[in-house]
Amino acid sequence: MENKKIAVLLTCFNRKSKTIACLQSFFQAYIPEGLKFEIYLVDDGSTDGTSDAVKDFFPQVNIIKGAGNLFWAGGMRLAWRTALERENYDAFLLLNDDVVLHNDFLNHLIETDKYALKKNKKTGIYSGATIDKNTNQTTYGGYGLITNHFVVRSKLLTPKNVPQQCELTNANILWISKETVDTIGIFDEQYTHGIADFDYSLQAIKKNIPVYLAPNVGGICVHDHGENWKSHYTSLKERIAYLKSPKGLAYREYLYYIKKHFPLFLPYSFVMLWLKTFFPFLWSRFKN
Repeated sequence: MENKKIAVLLTCFNRKSKTIACLQSFFQAYIPEGLKFEIYLVDDGSTDGTSDAVKDFFPQVNIIKGAGNLFWAGGMRLAWRTALERENYDAFLLLNDDVVLHNDFLNHLIETDKYALKKNKKTGIYSGATIDKNTNQTTYGGYGLITNHFVVRSKLLTPKNVPQQCELTNANILWISKETVDTIGIFDEQYTHGIADFDYSLQAIKKNIPVYLAPNVGGICVHDHGENWKSHYTSLKERIAYLKSPKGLAYREYLYYIKKHFPLFLPYSFVMLWLKTFFPFLWSRFKN
């Protein structure tokens, strides 16, 4: 591959050991010839010594301080904007700081970049799949969309030995080309924490930008999201707070996302969110 400069983007908050393990796995990974990386890490107000530890172990990392109110999407936007202001990068590699990368993860992303360029005559977005180290089950990566007249669902794809087209991508490991950023910019400002990565891949598809799940597995990451509703054992006040929380159901942001990309499913989504909140017992029984 010809010389390319890549910005690596991460954000963190109070999980020092995971952040250090992620960075260590990156620096231990095989770097294909011709690639140069610069890392931008937003520390959004950590009190566990994350920044000091990163400075000690990896002084080459650019640390950007947040005030503690950025959450994930906000932290990633700050890292991204900082990188764009400092350098004209050829691509951006977004990483979640709880991923432990496989040694050859970059090979799979570069393979996908070449595949996209050959097949689509343009570069795009490529997600690297992660697995649970205990079960070997896929935890994050790329998704295919399944729709009917009433609801839109997604199916997590299992990585193969070739790139696979997908509609939704997690940003646990996500390569985004300069061509993509020049076309659609960075994460939508409407998102505080989650959803921003799904929204981004859907924006790309609307602009005919190729979106792929890279072949093989890029790293290890435990699926830690759990059930996306509070049980009926919690109070209604707690359930409504969870409905509105950026780290919960993110009511306003989720409906914005649905209206933006799946407007026909807005009524169902509205009912679904309130059903989860007011009648979680019924939801858990009949959701499938």
